[in-house]
Amino acid sequence: MSNRININQVEPAAYKSMLAFDSYLKTTEINPLHKELIKIRASQMNGCAYCLDMHTFDARHLGETEQRLYTLSAWRETPFFSEEEQAILALTEEMTLLPKGVSDATYQRAEKILGEKLLAQVIMAIIIINAWNRIGVTLTMTPLVRQFSAKEKEVV
Repeated sequence: MSNRININQVEPAAYKSMLAFDSYLKTTEINPLHKELIKIRASQMNGCAYCLDMHTFDARHLGETEQRLYTLSAWRETPFFSEEEQAILALTEEMTLLPKGVSDATYQRAEKILGEKLLAQVIMAIIIINAWNRIGVTLTMTPLVRQFSAKEKEVV
């Protein structure tokens, strides 16, 4: 891989705007674990190793189970995700694969389950992680190497 630019160094105003956009998520009603599921699923689909590493780590520290993290890419085939999470994940997938578009069925189900306000917040969360994924993938950002203790919950 070739060396790529550091957006924060080359265009600090743009990077600062992305951070401000991202900080909006702290003001939403989205459950913190649901935010991480959105980030992880979009990052899986976009192939962003940096974001996958960061958000699976964050999800584990919020109490997410290993089983759900391991099966997230096949969530439809498991009984592990609530109706609300399924609606969020379906919307995440369809928004991430925009050339196919978001189906009326997915949109209407999400709106029915989430309500208009939470739906709007989830849409924005999906947009934000997809933007970060595009930065991470384009700039070939690599995850940090972490050493875990025997408990696997604490970073050494």
